[in-house]
Amino acid sequence: MFFSGSLATALKIECIVEQTYGQWWQSLHRTMLRGVLGKTFRLIGYTIQYGCIAHCAFEYIGGVVMCSGPSMEPTIQNSDIVFAENLSRHFYGIQRGDIVIAKSPTDPKSNICKRVIGLEGDKILTNSPSDFFKSHSYVPTGHVWLEGDNLQNSTDSRFGL
Repeated sequence: MFFSGSLATALKIECIVEQTYGQWWQSLHRTMLRGVLGKTFRLIGYTIQYGCIAHCAFEYIGGVVMCSGPSMEPTIQNSDIVFAENLSRHFYGIQRGDIVIAKSPTDPKSNICKRVIGLEGDKILTNSPSDFFKSHSYVPTGHVWLEGDNLQNSTDSRFGL
């Protein structure tokens, strides 16, 4: 092999090549790292954004609920899936005849589906399960009277729930 110039010149060229290659390699790593970090932060940002949108939609607009049990038959069958909207109660309030989804008083982790029969202050004629005794109850302030459409198979406000 023939080298023109001195050994020092050859080493100098080699150092320049290594230095340039090293700088290029570091630049490539920095660029890749920025790209990966940028994509990761964008993904986290989109996840938070869409999570907030989904939360607001389910909290304020409504959501899908599965009604279980025979208490609302024939209107709503056992295991029917319904869309429960939350907007109308903000604009119109709860009215007699509305079907509502509420927390179960016996199991707060589950929901119940019932019809509003009376509003606060209303006088309600109640029947005992045997239908021999009839009495009147008043709906307390801040409450509503709920009953299932299938009265023979519904645990509701008639039973103190």
